[in-house]
Amino acid sequence: MKHEEVMAVMNDPLAQELLFAPMPARMAYTGLDGFPRVIPIGFWWNGTNLILATHPQSPKVKALRTHPHVALTIDTNAFPPHMLTIRGTVSIEVVDGIPQEYLEASHKLITPEQWAGFEAGVRQNYKQMARISVTPEWAQVYDFVTRAPSAAQG
Repeated sequence: MKHEEVMAVMNDPLAQELLFAPMPARMAYTGLDGFPRVIPIGFWWNGTNLILATHPQSPKVKALRTHPHVALTIDTNAFPPHMLTIRGTVSIEVVDGIPQEYLEASHKLITPEQWAGFEAGVRQNYKQMARISVTPEWAQVYDFVTRAPSAAQG
């Protein structure tokens, strides 16, 4: 897909609803053993990239440095499901402290009552984090009423 086409999908009202909903994405990547992995992970959409963060020495960081292509889905459990699927390439930067995007992503998932304890724990446990930026190269949004996957899509 061309960049403009990807951004049109990412800016679709349903995609925007999913990008800012209080739920993690499911990210698929290839492990160092060559087998696929799928993990739930918090993310922040900054209008251009999905930003994820984790421990710099985590197995996923090592795998993503070797195999930088990923697929993500953000979807609902209600019927009919709503789904945003994304394919892209990651870049990784180790940063001192906690990336602001990690805190923003966490705000979507952590209740206000739990926030102070969560943030204090994160700041105590992470002196550095790997800031993973996913550049979308393909995206589709489905509502399974007017837009559903077809056999013709790659």
